[in-house]
Amino acid sequence: MEAPPVSVMPVTGGTINMMEYLLQGSVLDQALESLLHRLRGLCDNMEPEMFADHELVYLLKGQQGNPFLLRARRSLSNPTAPWHLRYLGQPEVGDKSRHALVRNCVDVATSHSLPDFLNEMGFRMDHEFVAKGHIFRRGVLKVVVSKLSRVLVPGNTENTEPLSLSSLVELSVLAPAGQDTMSEEMRSFAEQLKPLVHLEKIDPKRHM
Repeated sequence: MEAPPVSVMPVTGGTINMMEYLLQGSVLDQALESLLHRLRGLCDNMEPEMFADHELVYLLKGQQGNPFLLRARRSLSNPTAPWHLRYLGQPEVGDKSRHALVRNCVDVATSHSLPDFLNEMGFRMDHEFVAKGHIFRRGVLKVVVSKLSRVLVPGNTENTEPLSLSSLVELSVLAPAGQDTMSEEMRSFAEQLKPLVHLEKIDPKRHM
């Protein structure tokens, strides 16, 4: 069984248990600089935050139903920073006119022994990848532009190759449940990024 499409959210501090509103798309490598230039003009931070993260996706298979999936992520650019454990819930089946995908999101900072803990709990590592890119912010909106690379030798983040000739673009907001007006604000912002990137409400179930 293939894992759902990745959602690349860089390592940050704190603990979050909220709803994630999400739009996703991709930009070809040759158009990346034009998109970054557009984002510098639209966002609060003209110079984006840079990140380089290593993410491991763990599965716990039960007797029935889909396996339980957790994501462990560490910063390669700041090795002393805490690891992060992330759980992403199933997308809500709600108003079809809602412009963004909505799902529960739990993000907690952990110690560096997180992989050992997950193995002891019976999880197995399914796949891993490296994400490097830029973070832009506009108010509560966050835009993450990241280049994803597969890890060729397990655990060796120096030995990677790009997954594609494009970068993943994610527009997201973390907010309490019921803040559906966020999706309209996101749609309006996404319109300003066309035709460089088309951000869409992507249902992971269609890609499983």
